[in-house]
Amino acid sequence: MSQPTSTVVAENQGLGQDWAGAVRLTFRQGEEIYAQEEDADLIYCLVRGSIRTTHLQADGRRQIGDFYYEGDIIGVEVGEVHRFSAEALTGCEVLALRRSGSAAYETGRVERMIWAATASELHRAQSHMLLLGRATACEKVARFLMDIANRFRGEFVNLPMSRQDMADYLGLTIETISRMLGRLQADGVIEFSGSRKYRIRRPGCLSEMAAA
Repeated sequence: MSQPTSTVVAENQGLGQDWAGAVRLTFRQGEEIYAQEEDADLIYCLVRGSIRTTHLQADGRRQIGDFYYEGDIIGVEVGEVHRFSAEALTGCEVLALRRSGSAAYETGRVERMIWAATASELHRAQSHMLLLGRATACEKVARFLMDIANRFRGEFVNLPMSRQDMADYLGLTIETISRMLGRLQADGVIEFSGSRKYRIRRPGCLSEMAAA
C-alpha cells in the first residue's frame, strides 16, 4: 500500500467528525490501495474516483468483488485480513482511518461506521448473488448499467471499468458483454459516447429489460 504523505484530516474540511484524524491518500490509476491477505487495520472512505476489489483464486482466475464510488467505505472485514485486494480504477483520493488505537476508535465512531458499512456490504452482496443466480445475460448488463446510472447525476454516465471487469463481475464473457452493449445501443435503449461514457435514452425499456 502507498505510504501516507498528506496531512491529517480536520473536522473543518467538510468531512464531518467521523473522519477527523484520518489520513488523506492519493492513488494513481491501477495502483493498489491494499492487498489480498494484507492486515485489515485500516478502513477507507472514497472521496474521489472509483475503485474495484478483486480476489485472486488458487487457480489464477480473478473474481471481482464490487465497484466503489465517491462516498463509499471500503476495507471493512469480519476477520483480521483483507479477503480482496483494492485497486484504483481511476485517479483516487481516499481517507484512511485506523480501526483501533485511535481517538475515533475510543469514542465509538469507528464501530458505528463499520456497522453501517457492513450492512451496506451485505445488501450489495445479496443483490449481486441474486443477479448472478437468476438473471439472463441481457438482464445482468441492463441492471449493471442502471445501477451505475443511479449513482451519478448528469446526462452521460462514466464507465470507469473495462469490458473485462464487467465480464468478471457479471459472470459473463467479454464477447457477451460487447454483444449485449451493442444490442442495447442498436435498439436505441442506450447511447455510447466513446467506449467509457453512455446515457440512457429509454429508461423504461432498460428497467423492463433488467426485470426491475
